[in-house]
Amino acid sequence: MKNNAFLILENGYVLKGNAIGVQGITIGEIVFNTAMTGYQEILTDASYKNQIVLFTYPHIGNTGINAKDVESNSVKVHGIIIRNLSNIHSNYRSIQSLSIYLKKNNIIGISNIDTRKLTILLRDQGSQYGCILSTKHLNLQNIIQNIKNTFNTYTKNPIKHVCTKINYSWNQNTTNSIHDNIKKKSITHIIVYDFGVKYNIIRILESYNCYITIITPDTTVKKIISINPDGIILSNGPGDPRKYKNIINIIKKLITIHIPIFGICLGHQLLGLANNAKIIKMKFGHHGSNHPVQDLNNNKVFITTQNHNFTIDKNNLPKQIIVTHTSLFDNTIQGICIKKKYWGFQGHPEGNPGPHESEKLLYKFIKNIQDKKKIHRGNNAKTY
Repeated sequence: MKNNAFLILENGYVLKGNAIGVQGITIGEIVFNTAMTGYQEILTDASYKNQIVLFTYPHIGNTGINAKDVESNSVKVHGIIIRNLSNIHSNYRSIQSLSIYLKKNNIIGISNIDTRKLTILLRDQGSQYGCILSTKHLNLQNIIQNIKNTFNTYTKNPIKHVCTKINYSWNQNTTNSIHDNIKKKSITHIIVYDFGVKYNIIRILESYNCYITIITPDTTVKKIISINPDGIILSNGPGDPRKYKNIINIIKKLITIHIPIFGICLGHQLLGLANNAKIIKMKFGHHGSNHPVQDLNNNKVFITTQNHNFTIDKNNLPKQIIVTHTSLFDNTIQGICIKKKYWGFQGHPEGNPGPHESEKLLYKFIKNIQDKKKIHRGNNAKTY
């Protein structure tokens, strides 16, 4: 027997459906995602912290859950809204159903919702806070007030709930210290500021022969100098970048020590703010794996994975920021370059889930660092 559930928006709009996952109530910002595949990666993407994901694709759960397609150590979404939950799951890697996975991770969801109608509402009115309620009692006035109160709590600092609490080395195949490893000339040492980093970003860096150190968001510039990395990644993550004043000040100081920086999604926005750009909130953001982006250097177009509600304001751009990529959906800024040393990309270049075409941006960043290291070694080589 299926249990009833209700979806309540902050504007008072109510939809009735079927409860999936665990019973209870969950509150979050409702955003729609247009990806046709990759629900497991989406569920575990820390950028969705404090958000309820509405899947526009009508059938979710048909490939089950596997042990590898995770982007963090747990489910990070606050709930899911779907049209149909698949009764069966079939894939050679599958180890359990989506329904069981939601229950094990204490996630509340709702199915049998007219997701097309709800998506149109969010597209027309903008992303809204709301709640999924799968208990028997429904007091609409109290719930709407609770949604508004929760909004004020969620917007403060969601990064602290998803980031690492200690600095550590990612690489599992070595027992040497950081300083021992970076002495190996073939190793490129990359520091990743963890604002909610996706695992596949780290896996890709490792495949490029990088030694990776994951650090907390408040790691000081003095500490960075002592580690002496070859490059810095500012990761993706949740929340309004304008609220992270301390992180922005750290990035401003990082720019003064001339270490190459690559900002991804939230990191891209923070890099812009550190260079005096302005950030604006989008009406309903970009969430999906079918977003066309144009490279302004060669006019080529590639398809990207996106997940963000904020963007750099193209109408208030400082002179030192060069726009390198734009969205073909709405012409918003997708890529920036500052002094040919600091880069940012709004999409997710690791492409999980979705196409991997934009991975070349991450590769180019690392390749430039590695090439400069080779030149430096050649200039310092002894002659006999």
